[in-house]
Amino acid sequence: MTEHPRPAGAPTLEDVARAAGVSRATVSRVVNGVRNVDPVIQESVRQAVAATGYTPNRAARSLVTRRADAIALVVSGAGDDSSDGSATAPAVAAQGSTEGDGDAGPDSANNSFTAGVFADPFFGRVVTGVVNYLRPHGMYPVLMFAETSGARDEVVSYLRQGSADGALVVSTHAEDPLPELITDAGLPAVLYARPARPARISYVDLAHQDGARLAAEHLLARGCRRIATITGPLDVPACQDRLAGFRDTMARHGHPYIPIAEGRFTQETGESAMERLLAEHPDLDGVFAANDLMAVGACHVLREHGRRVPEDVAVVGFDDSSAALACRPPLTTIRQPVEEMAAEMARLLLDRLSGSDRAVTSVIFEPSLVVRDSA
Repeated sequence: MTEHPRPAGAPTLEDVARAAGVSRATVSRVVNGVRNVDPVIQESVRQAVAATGYTPNRAARSLVTRRADAIALVVSGAGDDSSDGSATAPAVAAQGSTEGDGDAGPDSANNSFTAGVFADPFFGRVVTGVVNYLRPHGMYPVLMFAETSGARDEVVSYLRQGSADGALVVSTHAEDPLPELITDAGLPAVLYARPARPARISYVDLAHQDGARLAAEHLLARGCRRIATITGPLDVPACQDRLAGFRDTMARHGHPYIPIAEGRFTQETGESAMERLLAEHPDLDGVFAANDLMAVGACHVLREHGRRVPEDVAVVGFDDSSAALACRPPLTTIRQPVEEMAAEMARLLLDRLSGSDRAVTSVIFEPSLVVRDSA
């Protein structure tokens, strides 16, 4: 195979071969990841690559390996091309972002979707985890949005054409059809969070009920007795799990009724939910919000109503995101190790691409309580 032209003076395969004392073909096999090369020879070639400063030509390499060395990082929703924006309120792996305006056309709705994703600190943590894992493997993520049926078709087509070797999917809606579309097409993919509908796809997730249990036990240990919760969208499995875990723990401690207000994982909806709870239960002394952004909104409303946090009302969030540290007072929260979970997604996908593990699997991470000043 003839390599594409290189800049004058750039090291070549022949230079590496001379330095390693092997043939050019052997160097090519090592560089291109062919597996049946003696480990001693592989190490010799790697040392020669480092010594010469050789950089593989990615275009030429892809012709040999039939790999793009790129992974699609897909943020997907359940909207349709005719959406008015109401279906674009993402609950990114039970984190959330901003809602659509509801009075604009598809372009406005799509812009709202992407703006909401970037406004949520959760997504940056996912990108960090994915990039940090892929970079040492010489692979890079290609960011794609799939908030409409047309965009979902584009993602599937992009993968089928080999433009990316597989997909890491962050699904933002319970009715999202993309995971099933990808698996039906036989394309390699890993999902962040358990799918709402059964699908033969590997995923990573958090033990959400255990996290909610930690929040309930902490509020009770502080002496709170009139406790409410602000949930996320209850069509999202993670939100259902967090509510179930919180309710169950409270019931086990003699509190069978918990006031509930539903939010959309944004600070604004956390504020409106807190307003509703205060109007209906003015004597509450503890609040568990299903993510940090809503907890920040709750703290803001409590201050406006003259309630001190945590002296009058203790507040616990969920995620341990940057919002938890920015809040005043800093939030006590349940940590979701997003960066580690995103890295595990990437690991599972690369294992499948290498052929070392093609079985569908799940990896569940454990939450932990992070105590700060709000509770």
